Amino acid sequence: MSVLRLVLNVIWLVFCGLWMALAYVVAALICFVLIVTIPFGIASLRIAGYVLWPFGRTTVERPDAGAPSCVGNVIWLVFAGWWLALGHLLTSIPLFVSIIGIPFGWANLKLIPVSLMPLGREIVPSDEGAFAYPS
Repeated sequence: MSVLRLVLNVIWLVFCGLWMALAYVVAALICFVLIVTIPFGIASLRIAGYVLWPFGRTTVERPDAGAPSCVGNVIWLVFAGWWLALGHLLTSIPLFVSIIGIPFGWANLKLIPVSLMPLGREIVPSDEGAFAYPS
């Protein structure tokens, strides 16, 4: 299974991962310039790493995420999230055209929720998934 993940991640990196990660890095740089938005820049860089190598990883909600994460997500959604989500949506459309691109199109759609609301989420290996934070 790890060989399959490696092959999928390498193909992903070449065809769409690098471009989408670059969009997140640009968003992070803009956030770093505007000093108040540095936490958004850190979240954007975290997602950029996830977008570079998505297969075999997933996101889970952090148990310590509270009201500040919710407020931050609303601000993020208005200023950057919907642009990045639109990028994922537009990138997924040509991928769905070919049979080989269908898994990559689904991966792009899987990234839309975290691109819309990244704060209060953590990236974990898929093996852990829901068990990353035991109740």
